[in-house]
Amino acid sequence: MPLNENPVWFITGCSTGFGRELAQLVLKRGWRAVVTARDIARVEDLTRGYEAKALAVSLDVTRDDDIAAAVSEAEARFGSIDVLVNNAGYGYQASIEEGNDEEIRAQFETNVFGLAAMTRAVLPGMRARRHGHIVNISSQAGFIGYPGSGYYAATKHAVEGLSDALSKEVAPLGIRVTCVEPGPFRTDWAGRSLQQRRPAIEDYRDTVGARLETTANYSGKQPGDPVRAAEAIIKAVEASNPPKHLVLGAIALDGIREKLKETLAEVEAWSETSRSADYPDGNQ
Repeated sequence: MPLNENPVWFITGCSTGFGRELAQLVLKRGWRAVVTARDIARVEDLTRGYEAKALAVSLDVTRDDDIAAAVSEAEARFGSIDVLVNNAGYGYQASIEEGNDEEIRAQFETNVFGLAAMTRAVLPGMRARRHGHIVNISSQAGFIGYPGSGYYAATKHAVEGLSDALSKEVAPLGIRVTCVEPGPFRTDWAGRSLQQRRPAIEDYRDTVGARLETTANYSGKQPGDPVRAAEAIIKAVEASNPPKHLVLGAIALDGIREKLKETLAEVEAWSETSRSADYPDGNQ
């Protein structure tokens, strides 16, 4: 492994889904893991049989005190954090017009500001050791805005932009950054953790309403396997030249490819208009 032979993984949001499956695979490989959740009782079972290598910690990524305490406890126990996986987050669906301000801000606090705060807390140690890997769990929504998921997409677009900038800042310091963009997987995203605000405005029934209905009925039937996703994330972290973007699942792969093609075609179609906005011959 490029980091070391016995890396320490710090994973947020381990109570369900990607975080839980990833924690189990990391520990089965004999590596060390800090497994976290807001309710520590939901992750303590992950440490059974791995008491020397696993640490369960209570962590709400929207609370600075929680973050500082969790990072301090992890470094005191294991001496370092080699891989940070920013997995904690949840879905929120509503039309843009009908989104609730309090609910929107709460999602940004977890999906964006919590992720950024965790990253800031871990970076000093990684910089000092001149190695590390930060894995940010984004979504195909980091590339594609679907009706009804505009605010969720906005959080993931923010994660993409932050990750792109971060990778350029820390690459010279020996730290890698990977954004993971899953499509639909059989996690709890579309189940218990999903917050939906069904449209009351008739004009949005066929777009937002239909999308929300499909999402709710899709839970438990998605084609993506969380265990295989966790294996893919480990493969990327182990790679000598890890990807900055790791798309997971055929639906996400096809959708992101199509989105990028459409965007490039549109940019090229309007390229002359784009160039015309500059001063002639570069003069001012």
